[in-house]
Amino acid sequence: MLIKIRDYLKQQKVCSLADLSVKFNTTPEAMRGMLSHWLRKGQLSCEQPGCFVACKKGCVSCDPAELEIYRWQGKAQQIPVFNLA
Repeated sequence: MLIKIRDYLKQQKVCSLADLSVKFNTTPEAMRGMLSHWLRKGQLSCEQPGCFVACKKGCVSCDPAELEIYRWQGKAQQIPVFNLA
């Protein structure tokens, strides 16, 4: 499933957590766990607008999963070069 998520993010470039959860028929919590793989590899970034912080203070008009945005970075993995001489 990680490969399907990667391919979808590469195609879409930017997706909310809610969109990804619906697309892959999973809970936001489970999706966060899967996205953490690509976050650790540096190929994905998570962006939360300033209003996300305000919403945590009591605003209930927005779904927090809609405000949690993931952007595909697509950084190439660096392969170490060894001197064999």
